[in-house]
Amino acid sequence: MSETLLRVDGLTVRFPTRRARIGGGRGWITAVDDVHLDVAAGAAVGLVGESGCGKSTVARAVMGLVSPAAGTIEWRGRAIGRDDAAGLRRMRREVQIVFQDPVGSLDPRMTVAESVAEALEALEGRQPRVSAARRVDESLAEVGLAPELAGRYPHELSGGQCQRAAIARATVSRPRLLVCDEAVSALDVSVQAQIVNLLAEFRERHGTALLFISHNLAVVRHLCDEVVVLYMGCVVERAPCELLFAEPRHPYTRALLAAVPRPDPSARDTADMVPVAVAPLLPDEGSPPGCAYSPRCGHAAEICRERRPPLEDAGDDHLTACHRWREFRCGAHGPG
Repeated sequence: MSETLLRVDGLTVRFPTRRARIGGGRGWITAVDDVHLDVAAGAAVGLVGESGCGKSTVARAVMGLVSPAAGTIEWRGRAIGRDDAAGLRRMRREVQIVFQDPVGSLDPRMTVAESVAEALEALEGRQPRVSAARRVDESLAEVGLAPELAGRYPHELSGGQCQRAAIARATVSRPRLLVCDEAVSALDVSVQAQIVNLLAEFRERHGTALLFISHNLAVVRHLCDEVVVLYMGCVVERAPCELLFAEPRHPYTRALLAAVPRPDPSARDTADMVPVAVAPLLPDEGSPPGCAYSPRCGHAAEICRERRPPLEDAGDDHLTACHRWREFRCGAHGPG
């Protein structure tokens, strides 16, 4: 059984809102609500959902960039908090992140080689110049950047080249876990495929685990072993990848899959089983007392509006937070 590298247990993150009036109390928005997930050594876990559902907040909490209101984050069995500077330093030697904006995530005043060398020094300390230069060259070659690009600045590169440089910077110290926060969403489709294949090859070669955050279900299906579905900060479904795409049990997951364009418009999909969604709640309207998806769900019953469903395991590692999933359980085809 593989070692559990990352364990997120009951993670809740809240952000303050503007005060409604002078002297008024401060309100709070719950961005992430009681999230549980594990990432084992060498595994690839996809975190999916609509924009604003809390995916990036989970990533930032894992990296120690935001403080949880509740819950714990463990790295290799040890709880890590923002006030644990020594623990964060140890974890960051083994956990790195690739951000969505390939150009903005690089320092515009540094060449590609300087950015990668800076990361190497920050994570492993100052090294002999020849040794450091060799490590930088090897890292750039591994992500497919030609040697002549090492001396260029971010504005002299394409978006795909910048993302390759960002991946080289994140992987130069051989992390055990790579967090990819919408790492391909800003790229052209053809470049997306190249970057996804690069990540898959890196994982196979070095055994690096991935926490892959994306709204692109086709990419997640290609890359990941397990999928966690978020809705309004809550985990509504979690399952092995192929099982989730073959048999989605939560109405929200089914709606996500039905929304994926199909090459053959006449092909039967799950659209006939998915109700038309109404406008989602705004953050300042708060969550309903029951299931967060109940205001949009055509299957919602009284119990759905009154009581929040727990994540229920049917015994096949397929967890679903829905009171009625058994009533409309049936197969579905995921995106190709």
